[in-house]
Amino acid sequence: MALHEELESQGNWLFKYRSYLPLFVLFIGTIMYIRTELYPQTFFLENTPSEFYYERMCLFVSLLGLLTRIITVGYTPANTSGRNVKAQVAETLNTTGIYSMVRHPLYLGNYFMWLGLALMSGNFWFIIAFSLFYWLYYERIMFAEEQFLRNKFGKTYTDWAEHTPAFIPSLHLVNYKKSPYTFSWKKVLKKEKNGLVAVFLLFTFFNVTGKLIEHKTDYDYFLLSMTVTTGILYLLLKYLKKYTTVLNEEGR
Repeated sequence: MALHEELESQGNWLFKYRSYLPLFVLFIGTIMYIRTELYPQTFFLENTPSEFYYERMCLFVSLLGLLTRIITVGYTPANTSGRNVKAQVAETLNTTGIYSMVRHPLYLGNYFMWLGLALMSGNFWFIIAFSLFYWLYYERIMFAEEQFLRNKFGKTYTDWAEHTPAFIPSLHLVNYKKSPYTFSWKKVLKKEKNGLVAVFLLFTFFNVTGKLIEHKTDYDYFLLSMTVTTGILYLLLKYLKKYTTVLNEEGR
């Protein structure tokens, strides 16, 4: 098999199982976080007044990733930018809004969401390793997706891809094209409820784990309250999506 076809085949396979990547990162990240808590001398901010602000910065990075996903999903039509895993789906080609600045904004958002958690480990080499692993993993997925789009949309795709970066957004606002769609909160609530509760749940998990290791009880009640709040919101949205049409929106 030629390298071109091999990369595409690998990308399609990884695309189907990309939901398992967070589990692997979480497992390794948890081990590194526990190691830092057990050996605080390995991280220069551990047990210092700056540790709290560092952890808030980590949360901000993850929420920035979630915000990127929200902006992306909110301005896209139906059957694009989805969470499908069986096969590539794209009834139309997104080239406006955030897609006029970067070709893969959802994967960029995913990176920041998981980078925030990786930063919580306080281990420089784990953060670098995570970033390299993420790039190698998603590079193949992006390659396969782009082959699918190239075959389906032809010159329309290649013209757009030629002046739109793959992963690092262009900051040249002259290239920005406003989306023809209005922002859809209904679509965002349907698609991104998992990510919202997951961010606060995982940061709470790390906080509680760290306090238990240190034999302390001064838990981060902001994280705890946000986990409960987003958890209730998740269950409510899950119910509305399954049993009602409240969140349905034609064409979105």
